[in-house]
Amino acid sequence: MLVAVDIGNTNIVLGFLDESPKDDGYTIVGTYRITTKANHTSDEYGMLLNEFLHMSGFEADDVDDVIICSVVPKVMHSFRASIVKFLGLEPMIIGPGIRTGMNVRIDDPKSLGADILADCAGAYHVYGGPALVADFGTATTFTHVDGHGVIDAGIITTGIRAGAAALWGDTAQLPEVEITKPKTILGTNTRDCMQAGLYYTFLGGVERTIEQFRRELDGERFTVIVTGGLGRIFATDTDLIDVYDPDLIFKGMAYIYNRNSR
Repeated sequence: MLVAVDIGNTNIVLGFLDESPKDDGYTIVGTYRITTKANHTSDEYGMLLNEFLHMSGFEADDVDDVIICSVVPKVMHSFRASIVKFLGLEPMIIGPGIRTGMNVRIDDPKSLGADILADCAGAYHVYGGPALVADFGTATTFTHVDGHGVIDAGIITTGIRAGAAALWGDTAQLPEVEITKPKTILGTNTRDCMQAGLYYTFLGGVERTIEQFRRELDGERFTVIVTGGLGRIFATDTDLIDVYDPDLIFKGMAYIYNRNSR
């Protein structure tokens, strides 16, 4: 079994990928989330990892290898140490020197986030290109992959949860509300007004962004693939999104692992 670990700014997501003849050679048999905290020790991470393995019916000895994708350097030391201590494995880390099967043609290729790289590898490997890959996480990113697997452009903007937190955090009387699709945009109370405002302005921004990519790419018929925890809220409410794939990053990590199999 391969353990894939996505260390993000808000959550650490673990995927347990069991060998199978399907697709990229792995089936996702379990996913778990941990709140990202820089002060967690390697022992804490190791205990959580072992507990999640047991919950999925596995033992530490069932793990053949580990691959990590991280955008939080402060967490990497402790988490890597937990893998070494509790599993006896040196994890593969997505970064310089790793073969990804993707060609990165932006001004500074090394600045591309490992999570975006894994998302794009998964999108191109599973769905082909050209594609526009959108990740609705702590930040919202849109990344374009051409028909030959070249990552050549993208944008980064505020995630809806971060924007919502700023709304109620910087105002005296606005409460914290759940981010969800409202029944109507015609709000008649503070909560409904906030939910409608957050939802529809974000959705409108997503649609405008996709349209602008298409306009500047001379009408290219790319596939729009959305991932990230909040992606499912919006994916069914616009015709501009073609695919919602919550496991896209794990598919990309499995593909990258196979290209660097040890």
